[in-house]
Amino acid sequence: MKAPATWGAKLGAWGAIALLWSVHVLPLGVQAWLGRGLGALLWQVGRPRRRVALRNLALCFPTWTPAQRVAVAREHFAWLGRSILERGLLWFAPVPRLQRLIHVEGDVGLAARSERPVMWLVPHFLALDVAGSAAQIFQDKRFGSIYQAQSNPVFDAAVKQGRLRFDKVELFARNEGARGLMRAIRQGKPFFNLPDMDFGARDAAFVPFFGVPAATLLAPSRMARALNMVVQPVIAHILPGGQGYRVQFMEPWADFPTDDPEADTRRMNAWIEAQILLNPSQYLWVHKRFKTRPEGEAGVY
Repeated sequence: MKAPATWGAKLGAWGAIALLWSVHVLPLGVQAWLGRGLGALLWQVGRPRRRVALRNLALCFPTWTPAQRVAVAREHFAWLGRSILERGLLWFAPVPRLQRLIHVEGDVGLAARSERPVMWLVPHFLALDVAGSAAQIFQDKRFGSIYQAQSNPVFDAAVKQGRLRFDKVELFARNEGARGLMRAIRQGKPFFNLPDMDFGARDAAFVPFFGVPAATLLAPSRMARALNMVVQPVIAHILPGGQGYRVQFMEPWADFPTDDPEADTRRMNAWIEAQILLNPSQYLWVHKRFKTRPEGEAGVY
C-alpha cells in the first residue's frame, strides 16, 4: 500500500517542478500575480500552517488586534506563494535575467577580499533563496552552506540541483555533522548561515525572540569565535509586482562574537526582530519557531 503513495508523491513533485519550469519564462509581474493567487489558495487549504502563522504572530505581537494579525498572515501567504512559484526563476532563468532582477546593495565582495573567513548571517525571510543566488552570481568566492534534506526524493534532487547550478556553493547535510563545513571554512570559504530555526534544545539556549523564550543555536557565536570569522548580516526581500528582489549585504558586526555566546545570541535575535519589524509579512511565520519549550513549559502549538 505504501508504494502507490510513494509514486504518487514522486509524480506530484515532478508535476510541481514542470510547473515551475513552465512558469519561469513569464514576465515577473505575471509570475507575481500567479504567486499571490497561489498564496491565497494556500491560505484557504493550508489550515495547519495558517494556524502556526497566526499562533506565532499572537506570541510575538500580543498587542496587535486579531484583525491585524490576520491581515499580516494573509499577506504573508501571498508572499509565500510568490516565493514558491518564483523558485523556478532562480533554478532555470538565464544569469543575465537574474542579474537584472536581483538588486544587490552593500559590500557583496567582502568575502573575496577578507583575510578572515566570512559568515553571512541570513535569517529566514521568504527571499532567502534569492540571497543564496545573489551570493553565487555577484561575487566569485566559493562558499559552504548547510542543507536540510527534503522528505520527497524528487523534490530533494531538484532543490539541490537548483542551488548548485552556479557551481559556487558546497552543501553540507545537517545530519552529517559540521566537520566538512569547518574544514571548508578553515580553507577560507565563506559560510552562508541560517541561524533562526528551532532545531531543538541541543547546543542551543532559550533566548528571547519578541519576548518569548526561543531555542536558538549558539553555533553562530561559537563558530565565529573558534574560526576567527567576520560576521556579515544579509537580508533579502521580494519587491512588489515585477520589480524583482533586494538583497542587502550589510556592514559586518565589529564586536561580534564576544566571549559570551548566549549574550551574542540574544543580540542576534534582537537584530532579527528589528529587521522583521521593517517588513513583518515576509518573515517565515509558518515555521514552528517555538516548538521546543523550556523544561516544564507546555507546548504552544
